[in-house]
Amino acid sequence: QVQLVESGGGLVQAGGSLRLSCAASGRTFNRYAMGWFRQAPGKEREFVAAISLSGRTTYYADSVKGRFTISRDNAKNTLYLQMNSLKPEDTAVYYCAASRILATTVREYDYWGQGTQVTVSS
Repeated sequence: QVQLVESGGGLVQAGGSLRLSCAASGRTFNRYAMGWFRQAPGKEREFVAAISLSGRTTYYADSVKGRFTISRDNAKNTLYLQMNSLKPEDTAVYYCAASRILATTVREYDYWGQGTQVTVSS
């Protein structure tokens, strides 16, 4: 089992940047593929980015490709999401999640953090 805690959310103007972090407990972090998802009010939770166990393979939603970068530091048990050129439509609660496989769908992820709010003002 792994416990996940996100941090780094906040309020930023359009065009700005934020870096989210997700700290994982336990010694099994490097056994999981990791992902970032987000959920805006009244909308379903959607995929943002995913990264393989080693960090060599990454996937991105089309809406964030070229603006967001997912990375991980297995020595620190930490997942990151660097978000640049933020837009008001990026406003959402952002969740990190852990999966036994590299996946882009919510149902494939077994463990979830509590989320961190990101608000982008226009």
